[in-house]
Amino acid sequence: MAGAAPLSKPEIAVAAPETTQPAGGFSATVLSADAAGLEAYAAFCAGAVYPPPQDPLWADAWLGNAGEEGVVALLSRDGAPALALALEVVRIGPLRIARFPGGQHANGNFPVLHPDALPAEGDRMDAARSLVGAIGSARPQIDMLALERQQKAFRGLPNPLLALPHTVSPNLSLAVDLTGGFDRLLKGGSGRRRRKKNRSQTRKMEAAGGYRRFAATSPREVDELLDLFFALKRARLARMGISDLFGAPHVQASFRRLFHAALGKSGCPFVLHALEVGGKVRAITGSSRTEDAIICEFSTFAEDELAHASPGDFLFFENIAEASAEGMSLYDFSVGDEPYKRLWCDVETRHADVFMGLTARGRALANASFAVTRMKRFVKQNPVMARLARRARKMSAQSES
Repeated sequence: MAGAAPLSKPEIAVAAPETTQPAGGFSATVLSADAAGLEAYAAFCAGAVYPPPQDPLWADAWLGNAGEEGVVALLSRDGAPALALALEVVRIGPLRIARFPGGQHANGNFPVLHPDALPAEGDRMDAARSLVGAIGSARPQIDMLALERQQKAFRGLPNPLLALPHTVSPNLSLAVDLTGGFDRLLKGGSGRRRRKKNRSQTRKMEAAGGYRRFAATSPREVDELLDLFFALKRARLARMGISDLFGAPHVQASFRRLFHAALGKSGCPFVLHALEVGGKVRAITGSSRTEDAIICEFSTFAEDELAHASPGDFLFFENIAEASAEGMSLYDFSVGDEPYKRLWCDVETRHADVFMGLTARGRALANASFAVTRMKRFVKQNPVMARLARRARKMSAQSES
């Protein structure tokens, strides 16, 4: 998700339009995320451009049991499919928020877009307002749209949703430019160090009983790897003082549905990889893919007697090498600025967060959300404050253990 240009500056929530009458030739249909709604969404996606978190498989995995707690909004222009959103509705106290399915697990977001019906720059506000107005009219109980971690452009197409009030996301997204091949990455001092480290890791793993990297190709392997991932991630996040975003039963069930559904699909849209050493899985990644990029959606490793060999780093080396061999132009580590990502990454992207109030209290929440996002961004971009925040989080975790 490379090379985002500076985002436009409006950060004040405005009221949703009161009418859903077509503007600029646009008209919208809003459905519940039941079987019929998700089927309509999947049909609408045919021939469209969309990133993995808006893939019909992803929408079905997260919204399959949502019903009225999910929304499918379809925008047409002069009768032709133009833009679509699949959203989940969650509660924050008494408020209802519509967001991309998966919440914080959905990164690099972008609407489903039909290039032939792409609104011209002057029409994008009409398109966005038509869609938002239809959602507000059909689902008046929704107080706010929180459409976070959006790409400014995807596959060369601009994001029409950024005609709505938005701000810069607080978290960076980091990626590796693979153009020029894997050998290019291993040139220079840092590349030679990575190659030397990889050879050392290989020797350690061979001494520990040998290793293999494999992808889950059956429901049983998916379940076994996800069971292990959830357990390892829970333990690691607890030691770091971070709440477990993978711990909720509906989150785990959604990822199971996603990776089960992806088995056997052409192009491997979602795949689990594992590194096994001495007969034991030591590292796991869950990835998605576009036509030119592999995106690491999540990863973890076992903190055991072989942790000194950095099995997680070794698995990333192999994943990146494979992505390069497949002719991908980008290996995307997704959202989050971590030292292990910095060892590889040379592409930084800032995403955009849209907060759009649909009711009076939703508009108040949108303005508060902009303020909180600015504060988070300030802390994360200030090395001293970011370090203090990490230290406080770790101390809190230690005191609770």
